[in-house]
This record gives sequence, C-alpha cells and structure tokens, in this order.
Amino acid sequence: MNKILKIVSFIGAFVLIAVLLLYLLEYTYLLRGIQITYLQGHTTAYIDDYTEFANRRIPASEQSQPWPSHANYNEVKATEQLEELNAELGTAAFLIIKNDSIWFEKYYQDYGPASKTNSFSMAKSIVSALLGKAIREEHIESLEQPVADFFPRFDQSLKVGDLASMASGLNWNENYYNPFGMTAEAYFGDDIQELILDLEVTEKPGHEFKYLSGNTILLGMVLEKATGIPLSEYLSKSFWKPLGMKHDALWQLDSRESGMEKAYCCIASNPRDFAKIGRLYKNYGRWNGQQILDSSYVARSIKPRFEESPQYGYGFWLSEYKDKDFFYMRGILGQYVVVIPEDDLIIVRLGQNFIKKEDDQEHSPDLFRYIEEAYKMLETW
Repeated sequence: MNKILKIVSFIGAFVLIAVLLLYLLEYTYLLRGIQITYLQGHTTAYIDDYTEFANRRIPASEQSQPWPSHANYNEVKATEQLEELNAELGTAAFLIIKNDSIWFEKYYQDYGPASKTNSFSMAKSIVSALLGKAIREEHIESLEQPVADFFPRFDQSLKVGDLASMASGLNWNENYYNPFGMTAEAYFGDDIQELILDLEVTEKPGHEFKYLSGNTILLGMVLEKATGIPLSEYLSKSFWKPLGMKHDALWQLDSRESGMEKAYCCIASNPRDFAKIGRLYKNYGRWNGQQILDSSYVARSIKPRFEESPQYGYGFWLSEYKDKDFFYMRGILGQYVVVIPEDDLIIVRLGQNFIKKEDDQEHSPDLFRYIEEAYKMLETW
C-alpha cells in the first residue's frame, strides 16, 4: 500500500509541476487543448469539436433557398472504390452537384443533411469572399489598401490583398503538429488578436506565396475593423441570408467571454450550405439574378497570383483534372468543396481524415480520388 501511495504521490507531484511550468511559460492553452482532444478520446482537432468552444451564431435566411434535386437524383450508386475510400477516411458527407442540382448525395456515420461539422480552413475561402464583399461595399478601398490603415503597427508595404493571397511576409510559424506553435495557440488560446499583433513583417510582402493561417486571422481583424461588426454578423448579412442558407451556422471564438472569430478556420455548417459558396464562385458572384460579388474579384480569386505558385489564388486552391481547371475550398481533415466550371460540377466531401500529401505535392491524393470516382459515376449516367 505504501508503494502505491508513493507512486500516486509521485504522479501527482509530476502533474502539478508540469501545470505550474505551463503557467510560468504561458502555455496554459495546452491544458485546454488536452481537455478538448485527449480527454475526449482524440489526438487532434476533430470535425465535431465546435461543441467544446464558445461560438457566435451566423443567422440563416428566413426564406431558405433549397438545392433542387436532379431529375436523376441518386439513381447512380457510389463506386466500390469510392465507398472504400469513404470508409477508410471516415467520410461524413459526399455530394455531387451537377448543373446546380444535387445529383448524388450520401451521408455516413449517422451524419445527415443538417449535421454541422467543422470547416477548418475552408473558412479561409469564405473570409476571402468577405473581403470581396467589403471592397464592393466600399468598407475597404481595394486589394491594394495597406493593412496599416487599420493596424498602424504593420509596415505600409503590407496590403490586404497580400493577406488573402498568402503573400504577407509575416513571421507566422505554420506548424499543425507542434503543440507549442502558433497554430495550436490560435486554436486553443483565448486571445487571437494579441497573438497576431506580436507578428512582424520579416519578408517582402506581395512577393511570393507562403501559406500562413496568421494571414487570414489578420484579414479577419481588418474586416471587423473596416465593417464595424463581428465577422459572423457580416457573413450572415453578406452570404448566409442572400444565398438562402437553410441553417444557422456557428463560428468558433477564441474565448468564452466576448472573443473574436477564428477567421482562419472553424465554421460549423452542413454540406449543402457550404456548397453554395462554390456555386456563387462558379457563377462569378451572381446568385439568382443578383450580383452578390463583383465578377472581376471572383475571376481574380480563382486564378494564380504568382506564376511560380499556380496552386493558389486569393483564398482558393487551384489545380486541374484531365486538363480541366478547377478551384476548391480545403480543410485540414479532407474538407473539400471542389468546383469544375467546365462541367458545371461541384463535389463536396466532409469527413474525419485525409491522405497526407508528400513534401513535393501541393494537393492531397484523396482529393483527386474523390474527383475521379465522381466522374466514373457520371460516366455511367
């Protein structure tokens, strides 16, 4: 018994010292991270974790505009390879939207059309769309307006367009697997603005692509200051209501008091509503006869800013499949809204895992497998 008591005492003392060190070194957000992930049976962020955070509501339209069902809705079954991939990677939802109608739709693991899951970095595309809206409404002058007009501590050479195109030159460390890194602190910490305002411009802005979540956080801060309202409210006013979203969404905050939205991630919504952002961009900002975004802004967003980095525009990832250009929204666990304009096609996949890309790859391999299987299904129609 004495031996057991000694072991328990040792473990208790070790835990106490570890907690004290985290407080002294200002890593207390790790305690929250452990509580939200490991103590819930997860090793990292997960698609249902919005329930563990404070959220701000994104009100939907009182007059929703549902997606029409295609005349051949769900007549073609998923291929065997697609079903195997969905099972392997924990897919929650898979949709194929053809000619602005839902052609195929299937849900897994007790998820359904109204189920909310975490967007992760698909939110970056939405924040870029909000920038376009703010420019259209003259809250922001243009992509060339200096960030210093809103936050004077930053260099005048840093423009708002540099944030949307991932070309800021900020000294943000983008590392998803370092618990002591900036990305983990942004996710589990309680003051995202303080974290951003400690950054410096250490490389020439507007010169080259470098994917940094800190860019979108700062862009969200600019938008909030320019519009005078929280991001969630501006998103509801700009897109959720005009596009007739059926369900309210939630945007995670950085604290449980009166925090700011995590602009770089974390909108909890459903696949049908996420898909409407893809449709808006496919139609160059036009929605049911109304121009919601300037077509020139959309066109610029879905083309590479830098010749050396053809994989990214302004908030959207870019690639091609069998000589067909496409653009897409992407979240870290394999969240995709893929738009292939040439075929009037939108593919949505939400789920719990993905296939990690190699260092020389710009896009995860599972992305192309989803597209390939969708085309196989369409070919049998």
